[in-house]
Amino acid sequence: MAKSGYHHGDLRATILAAAADQIATDGVDSVSLRELARRAGVSHAAPAHHFGDRAGVLTALAVEGYELLAAALTAAGPDFREVAVAYIQFAREHPGHFDVMFRHTLLRADDPRLHAARLASAAALRSGVTAIRPGDLAQQQATQLAAWSLVHGFAALWREGALDNSSLAAGADPETLARRMLATVRFD
Repeated sequence: MAKSGYHHGDLRATILAAAADQIATDGVDSVSLRELARRAGVSHAAPAHHFGDRAGVLTALAVEGYELLAAALTAAGPDFREVAVAYIQFAREHPGHFDVMFRHTLLRADDPRLHAARLASAAALRSGVTAIRPGDLAQQQATQLAAWSLVHGFAALWREGALDNSSLAAGADPETLARRMLATVRFD
């Protein structure tokens, strides 16, 4: 019987998980192929075999992140507030992905999988926003940009620790705080 795959299991997924974990704990600047190989318990050449270089790893991680984000936003349903909370929950649950997804200078911009994954997650976010403010294209785009800025900004503030010990957070968990914030927003 022929042996299929690596003895390690799904090495590609293992390396991506190691990258997400390392980014979440040590930041994106700490990522190197050698360190990912060490974390995964494989030869230092293994990550290069699968991803080519550091940009390849980060691009694959961003693709995975956008796919996870699109699934989370779609599962939240059509209500903008639920989509917004899902976005914030994604950033909390997948900090390594979140931290690399929007760092375009670190990624292979010409990667078709990255482009497709970005479009899918953007469509999922837009679907939650479109019902808020129907209108002409310019109005919808302005509302979508405002909504994305709001939820991404909140998620980034929370992720970066800017709300720690802040009177604005008042000891609330991120979901409760996000719901309170979103209840004050009007898009008309």
